[in-house]
This record gives sequence, structure tokens and C-alpha cells, in this order.
Amino acid sequence: MSLPRTARRFRGSAIGTLVVLLAAVLSACGSGGASTSDGAATLKWATSAFPAHWDPVVSGSGAQFRALALAYASLTRTDEQGKAVPDLAESWNYNDAGDVVTFHLRAGLKFSDGQPVDGTAVKAAVERAKTQKNSALFGDLTSIKSVTASGPDVVVVLTQPDHQIPQLLGERVLQIASPKAAQDPGKLDQNPVGAGPFIVSQLVPGTKAVFKKNPDYWDAKNIHIDSVELTSAPDASTVVSGLRTGVYNFADIRPSQADEAKKAGLDVFVQPGFNASNISINVNKPPFTNDKVVDAVRYAVNRQEFVDKLTFGYGTGTDQPFPEGYIAYDPQSKNRYPYDPAKSRQLLADAGYRPGDIKLDLVIPAAQPDAEIVQSQLAAVGITVDIKVNKNWATPFFAKDLTFSLYGTTGRDSALQTLTAHFGPDGPLNLSTPYEPAGFEDAVAKVRRTPLDAPDYQQNLQAATRAGLQSKALVFTYSAPNLFAKSSSISALAKNPAHLDWTGVTINGH
Repeated sequence: MSLPRTARRFRGSAIGTLVVLLAAVLSACGSGGASTSDGAATLKWATSAFPAHWDPVVSGSGAQFRALALAYASLTRTDEQGKAVPDLAESWNYNDAGDVVTFHLRAGLKFSDGQPVDGTAVKAAVERAKTQKNSALFGDLTSIKSVTASGPDVVVVLTQPDHQIPQLLGERVLQIASPKAAQDPGKLDQNPVGAGPFIVSQLVPGTKAVFKKNPDYWDAKNIHIDSVELTSAPDASTVVSGLRTGVYNFADIRPSQADEAKKAGLDVFVQPGFNASNISINVNKPPFTNDKVVDAVRYAVNRQEFVDKLTFGYGTGTDQPFPEGYIAYDPQSKNRYPYDPAKSRQLLADAGYRPGDIKLDLVIPAAQPDAEIVQSQLAAVGITVDIKVNKNWATPFFAKDLTFSLYGTTGRDSALQTLTAHFGPDGPLNLSTPYEPAGFEDAVAKVRRTPLDAPDYQQNLQAATRAGLQSKALVFTYSAPNLFAKSSSISALAKNPAHLDWTGVTINGH
């Protein structure tokens, strides 16, 4: 920052005054501490996942749910162990059969429009998520048969025993909007009305949202942030410089930016999660109707190359839809298809293909380096891959019209939901629908019948993973955590898997 020319004329005691003034200006411009002149604590968050939709039913459960959680609360939330804990619901209980669960809401709760948060509101939220035409959540709620409300209680009747429901109905899948506001879904989509820790005061679609603290939030006493300025990150390459100068004090970053952020004196928050990337295969289309071709792709994959080139030391290879060490990761299935390009070439030869015979279009939504790695690794075994970028990729992918693609999932709070999404006959991430591996349905049903605190829960869950991994529709490659950079003025965040929890977080000690 340069001084105006007139300032240079000051001498003597005026210089001291100028130095003090300049120090104050520099502090305001670049400290990264976001306290305003009145002492209010402001979170200035730049995100690459700025929501296109603020109606949680439409937005779905992708990465943008973290931003929507500023305005919305859910029946449950996730703790540092990844378990469901109370949020709007202070407790819940199952019947003996495990096919009915009753949630008991906290008393006296209100949405930001003054409407009560009661059983009727929760019932409306579930039914809207199941039936609204543009809902992205209906597939997550298929095990819910009906919902009845009685004052602060919500009774959820299931189509089968399912002890996963408290995990499922958290802030990824059931962020609850005011039923009054939801009567006009289009308006709600650009003006969120929930019962979360913050209330939106300004929203510029696709660009910026400003929030103020919600005094009626059930845990308001432990929310120490007064306001939030959420901004769509204009360019990932400029985020660290924006953090350094105090334009932002919190942002999601890429692994390639972590060292730069640390050198700039920023804290890098490594958020644990369930992220996993995969190669998606459609076994209903040639050449993948031949099992030997599928296996050839499996053996052609060098997971360590993905880790080395894409994660900058923050990721790990994985051959499952979870990182190793997660409760649902199955040790018995580890490394079933190790990197073996010679075996891959032999399988292709056994299937009757010469090098260069197989030509595949790899359809993806945008240019991405993992596509080039796949292209290179398959070329090494004689498969030619042509990368096709289609910004409307989601339409043919979810319609199961593609033959070959890539996908990266942020996982789910319910590990079983992650499995059914990938391997189930109607799973949105199963490019080979309605195909599913033999024995998977039975293994899933057994997990549903098992309470989460039962001694055999992990054993049954890993058995379901093992059954799912018989699928020929997916080849998993690597897992990487979510990374955020923040000013040191922001206190430590809880390491809740995949979630940002602002409870107890302070800015500049406020």
C-alpha cells in the first residue's frame, strides 16, 4: 500500500501519527482476523462449491451441503467418530422389530421465519424430499414407508428393519426447511429458511451469501461467530493470496496449494472423510460384457500413480469406496486386483483382443488430470482411450447411457448408503444398473437389521462391502481428505468426518 503524496510532506510528530494510522490500515487489510470495528467475529469463507441451489431437496448431498448447513439444521449431526448425535432431535428410539424409529424433537424450536420446528415440519420435509419433482434425495429415502407427527415427536415407519436411519437423516440428506417457505420451492431455492446456526441476510445467486447469527438456534450459546460472508471462489489459483491478504479467512484448497498456504502462515485443516474416486464401467455395453476385459482394466490400474500425482502426500490408494481404516473398509478384500500390466495384457489376449483393438470414449464433465492417468495406464496394456469432455455429462451418466467414465464420491454418513449407491441395482453411482453382484442384497439386509452399537455391526458391514466389491462396475483408485486453509485467528475445528462444525469456534478469541 502506497501513501498519498501529501502524506510525504509531514514531518516530526506527524510521522508518528501517520505510522499509527498506516499500521491500523494494514491490519484491517491483511491480518486475516475478521473482527469488525464493533468487535463482531466474521467468517469470510471462499468456496469452490458455492451452492447453485439453496433448497436442500434440490441441492442434494454433494459437497455444497456444508454451505447449506449454515442455514439449515437436521434431526441428527455427525460427531468426530462419525456417529449420529442429537441435533434438532434430542433423542430417538426403535421398536423391537427395528422397522419403526421415533425421533423426539427439542422443545420450543423455531425456523428463522418464526414457524415452529415440530413433527409436522419434519414430516413435510421427508415427504417433500421423496416426492418433489426435482428432488435429488428421493433415492436416499426409499426405505421410509411413511411418517406421522404428534407434537414434538416424529414416527418414521420403514419398509424393512433399518438401524441406519439416524445416520441417514443428518445434514447431508435431511436438512429441514420451513414448511411455509417450502410452499414456494422456487423462492426457497434462492432464499433459504431453516433452523440452523445462521440466517441469510443477503444472497447474490452463484456469487455471495451473507449470514448473521441465529439467536433462536438451539445451541446458539456455543456459536461464537456473529456473521458469515460466503463467496464463490473466483479462481482456485487466487485463493491462497486472498487468504494471505485477508480478503478471506477460510477456504477450501487443493492438495497442490497446501504447501503454499503453510508458507504463507496459514493453518491447513485436514478434514477426515470418506472420499473415494473410481473408474465407472457399464457391463451392459461392449467390450465390458466380457468379464476378462473388466479384469484387464482392474489389473492395469496403478493406484500409487494417482496418489503421487494428484494428492501431494495427502491421499492414499484405495480399492474400495472408503479409505483404509474406515469402519466399512474390508481388510479381506484388500489388494484383490494388484497392479499387474502383464496379466492385464494376457487377459485381453485371452478375450481375443490384440493391442489397439479396443477403443473407448472416456466421458467426463471437465478436463481433469486423473482422466489422463487412466488414458496412459490403459494405453500401456493396449487399450486406446479417447477423453471426451461433456459439461452435460451428468445426464447420460445417471441415465446409465455411458460405457466408461470417472466418478469421485464424498461418501455418506451412513456407510451402508455408500455401498448401496455404488453397488445396488438402483444405485445412482452404479453405471451398470440394474446389475448387482450376487449376495449383495442379503448382506445389505443383514446390516440394516443390526443396531449400530451391536458387537457384530462392523463385521456385518465389512461383509456387505466384500459382497459389493464382487461388482464388475467399479474400479476404485484413490482417496484424499478435504483440505481447508484458514487464518490463525480462527480457532481449531472439530475433525468431524466430511462435516464442518462451527460449534465453539472463535475468531480472534471472540
